[in-house]
Amino acid sequence: MDNNWELVMGLEVHAQLKTESKLFSSSPNQFGSDPNSNVNFIDAGMPGMLPVMNFGCIEKAIKTGFALNFQINPYSVFERKNYFYADLPQGYQISQFEFPILSEGHIEIENDNVLKKIRIERAHLEQDAGKSIHDIDPKYSFIDLNRVGTPLLEIVSYPDFNSADEVINYISSLRQILMYIDVCDGNMQEGSLRVDVNLSVKKPNEELGTRCEIKNMNSFKFIRQAIDYESKRQIEVLESGGKIEQNTLLFDTSTGETRPMRSKEFAHDYRYFPDPDLLPVHLTEEQIEKVRPTIGELPQQKLNKYINDFKLEKDVAKIIISEKSYAYFFENLISSKSIKPKLAASWLVGDIFSFIKEKNLQIKDIDNSSNKIIQLLEMIESGTISSKVAKDILVEVLQNNKEPSQLVKELGLEQVSDNDELEKIVDDALKDEEDNIMKFQSGSDRVLGYFVGKCLKATKGKGNPKVINELLLKKLNK
Repeated sequence: MDNNWELVMGLEVHAQLKTESKLFSSSPNQFGSDPNSNVNFIDAGMPGMLPVMNFGCIEKAIKTGFALNFQINPYSVFERKNYFYADLPQGYQISQFEFPILSEGHIEIENDNVLKKIRIERAHLEQDAGKSIHDIDPKYSFIDLNRVGTPLLEIVSYPDFNSADEVINYISSLRQILMYIDVCDGNMQEGSLRVDVNLSVKKPNEELGTRCEIKNMNSFKFIRQAIDYESKRQIEVLESGGKIEQNTLLFDTSTGETRPMRSKEFAHDYRYFPDPDLLPVHLTEEQIEKVRPTIGELPQQKLNKYINDFKLEKDVAKIIISEKSYAYFFENLISSKSIKPKLAASWLVGDIFSFIKEKNLQIKDIDNSSNKIIQLLEMIESGTISSKVAKDILVEVLQNNKEPSQLVKELGLEQVSDNDELEKIVDDALKDEEDNIMKFQSGSDRVLGYFVGKCLKATKGKGNPKVINELLLKKLNK
């Protein structure tokens, strides 16, 4: 970004709620069904069909309110947002305008190790529109109404973003929180989380510039590309003496460019008015507070616990809390009191993640092996096997669901920890090594590693390194 210009952005994030049915109808809320199979008379906008509020969506909005530090409004109103498009059969979208369910929230994001508070103006419930398909036939467009009525929570920030990095960090944090509280599945590829970026540029200490809105992006990569392209485009227009026109833009992923979709509308263009078929939502304090205990532990709380209580490195803890499923798997491993959190964390972000990445799996795909991994880690902790042996048999455990204890027995891989046996090996290792013994006694710590390696080689890797270390130090320090 040119230092003579400042970038200012606000975001509108549309999160699809995880519910069985839609916002105002009993049609299934699911992805991947045959076109137009999840549609009933209400979704299709048939005359006389009345919407019925899905209270599960209200509860998920309240959950979000607690998690994002919102004021949860006991009074909210659904309104009709009027516009015509072929995939909106009612001719209007049911949304919230003047009285949203949530207002004035915030979250903190970390950018270059500095915390920044991002203010969130509001979050409101609304129904999604359908999908127009233009690439099946050269002459005709097709309409799939499966998404019509899908419950969305639109989360609208203030213009607090000044870089693409801040935007990506915010969306990542928001997605993570929504997934942790089980409000949204966060699947951006399926459109469960879509982002509109309102972007303008200005000179330092000047008034805000004219903004353009880049619509419906569902990829971190494309969001970053769109911000980079659009900010440069606006700067070029202004530096050549032109004016920015307030437009709604699409980002063309094939060219990496933004292009106009329509001139930017204002609220009055939509002719909002309260939906006469839906009563205002009145929430009691009891209804709101009943939701609070269902939130569970939030990502930041887990991060603090992992660092402060479990003494994990911050970078390792961040990897584990990045997905709720990772944190769940990790906490299942350390449910065995004999496994130290650091050991479990090291194996999870190291060998276990390497395995699932190589095999193109998800962590849930190895859930049924978690008890066997616990057994493997317990064997390391007890000194039954070495870490090297554990690494060698891990693939067998994960791929073929083999019992670690049985594998170790079959392959004769038990670690040698017997003091008498190892003492003989240590004595043999020190024979005819006067020069190296002198070096160690003169302060060369590197020699100790040499002797440990020699002993491990003699035991074919099965000697307990800890016991070998202790025996060597005892004899070398005589």
